[in-house]
Amino acid sequence: MYSVCMITAIVCAALILTVLTNPSIRVGKVQIHIFYWTAPVVGSIALLLFRLLPVSEMWKGLTSSGSINPLKILTLFISMTTLSIYLDEVGFFSYVAGISLKAARTSQRKLFCMLFLIVSILTVFTSNDIIILTFTPFICYFSKRAGIDPMPYLFGEFVAANTWSMMLIIGNPTNIYLATSNGISFGAYTARMLLPTLLAGGLAFVLLLLIFKKPLSMPLQIQEEPVQLRNRGLVLIGLIHLITCTLLLVLSSYLNLEMWYITLGFAVSLFVCVTLYTAKKGIKDRVLLHTLVRAPWELIPFVLSMFLLVLGLEQYDVTRLISQALGERFIIFKYGIASFLTANVMNNIPMSVAFSSIVRYLPVEDQLPAAYASIIGSNLGAYFTPLGALAGIMWAGILNRMGIAFSFRKYISYGIRISIPVLAAALIGLSMVF
Repeated sequence: MYSVCMITAIVCAALILTVLTNPSIRVGKVQIHIFYWTAPVVGSIALLLFRLLPVSEMWKGLTSSGSINPLKILTLFISMTTLSIYLDEVGFFSYVAGISLKAARTSQRKLFCMLFLIVSILTVFTSNDIIILTFTPFICYFSKRAGIDPMPYLFGEFVAANTWSMMLIIGNPTNIYLATSNGISFGAYTARMLLPTLLAGGLAFVLLLLIFKKPLSMPLQIQEEPVQLRNRGLVLIGLIHLITCTLLLVLSSYLNLEMWYITLGFAVSLFVCVTLYTAKKGIKDRVLLHTLVRAPWELIPFVLSMFLLVLGLEQYDVTRLISQALGERFIIFKYGIASFLTANVMNNIPMSVAFSSIVRYLPVEDQLPAAYASIIGSNLGAYFTPLGALAGIMWAGILNRMGIAFSFRKYISYGIRISIPVLAAALIGLSMVF
């Protein structure tokens, strides 16, 4: 048990250091970057090499026919994310962002409200990671062009994306993992998470307006640029697939279809339809290639490795001991706070893998409240520190490339003022629906 705990602790520490320092090694004239998933992969290999995790247990976990199978969950998230990336590639998100900028005219406060609303709506039906990757460069661009402080918009976008991502299962890979591992259907999930998300989103919006009241009171002067879609046909194909896929996910429990079948089917259909459309129209566009390149393939080694580490912890009853330590009283608040803090130590995806196991040791009647509370912690933990989620890591990387200074201390100074009251509001809302 101690060896498995030691390897897991080293992996978590290395993961934090990798994210904070972005290390690399030089081999001759070649600079090799060390990715955030390197430590988990090495750690999982160590478990197998030292026979701390039997190969039979690994194979059993990876080929399980149940909902907790990580391969099914990865397929669901990556295929759903592909639909969102495609819409970004054909310019749909930039088009929506451009319209909001045009409508804001000279009011920063109005622009902030419109961006918060648009990011919130798009996040609900797509994915927080995609929205952050799409809107962050756009915000950096128009802020520099207008000579205004980008912080209200950047942090507002980040908070909106990681709050409203709670509403539907598809908003965050952590939602998918924790919900499917606990047998929660799309409709049941939405019914439970609607009130917590509304309370959290409303409070977050008010707090952001108060924190950034001074910079948002400054006038906005920006030259308008033409806003148009690159190809309406390609956008329409993407929207039809995304909307229809989402509707079928809502009905999946009634149709007795696993969600990963639906998302994979629509991802394949998208590629077939776009290929036929571009061939018929004689369009030479590499949108499908760019979509594939941008898909979050790095999640595969990361999630699988962390899954194996959790299997190792389960093998030696570590997750059961953690569950016992948390107890069976005040389940929603204990698991909400514990998952929130743990996400900022080991990132929200491995935290979700671990908590899916911890929750299973609770009495049956306590498992669903604990799972939903852990989902809330996995989303809101993202804006306490940048380590809390992959979205935070990607967001900080974009700011660094765009030359916008945003220190770890400054991030926490904003995050602590928003995340703690919003977490409390979401957990209170969850308590009201149970």
